[in-house]
Amino acid sequence: MNASLGRRIAAEAIGTGLLVAVVVGSGIQAAELSRDVGVQLLANSLATVFGLGVLILLLGPVSGAHFNPAVTLAAWFTGRREGTGPSPREVLAYVVAQAGGAIGGAVLANAMFAEPLVKFSTHDRSAGHLWLGEVAATAGLVLLIFGLERIGRTTLAPAAVACYIGAAYWFTSSTSFANPAVTVGRAFTDTFAGIAPASLAPFIAAQLLGAAVGLGTVTLMYGRPARTAEAVVPHSEPELASS
Repeated sequence: MNASLGRRIAAEAIGTGLLVAVVVGSGIQAAELSRDVGVQLLANSLATVFGLGVLILLLGPVSGAHFNPAVTLAAWFTGRREGTGPSPREVLAYVVAQAGGAIGGAVLANAMFAEPLVKFSTHDRSAGHLWLGEVAATAGLVLLIFGLERIGRTTLAPAAVACYIGAAYWFTSSTSFANPAVTVGRAFTDTFAGIAPASLAPFIAAQLLGAAVGLGTVTLMYGRPARTAEAVVPHSEPELASS
């Protein structure tokens, strides 16, 4: 499928928004149904696994289903010399769409559960071990995505990426945000999945560092590519617009 830039931007905004709605909404629902934090995290992670897998499968053929500025920037960086990744203009458009969609998704989740539409989170997540968790989570995500491309297994991405994020909820101290846009969106809800605005900058810095570590690991394992896919799920000739 050849999608115009406008359709790809829409897919990134909608996909990221629905992802945040799943994360935030399931967190609210879990907190209402149980006081056990372990049960809450289990419900939140399972909903995210299922929701993310479906969104990648559905929207991957349109935009590549990045839903994540770290992935978009990694795709640009790896493909910049060969011209196989997104252009700087596309990167900017994707990142703006992802951030806007994430905020919209948080507002939607708040509305569905009769929470204030916008209430900044008071959940402080400022600690070195949490930042390390974000470095590890994002590095693993980037390694997975670009590693699958290198070994020709991108068709497994919907299941593999969703399963990785579900696992990273549990093996990282930060519960694996691993996504600057989702991190920003989660600041707009003072619920289970929220993050205080003051915690955003170091979390996002850790995620970008993790993306760089992930790309370095891909190069270490597989060498430099002859070409690089720009997307989680490949789509044909993304530069060409369709009617």
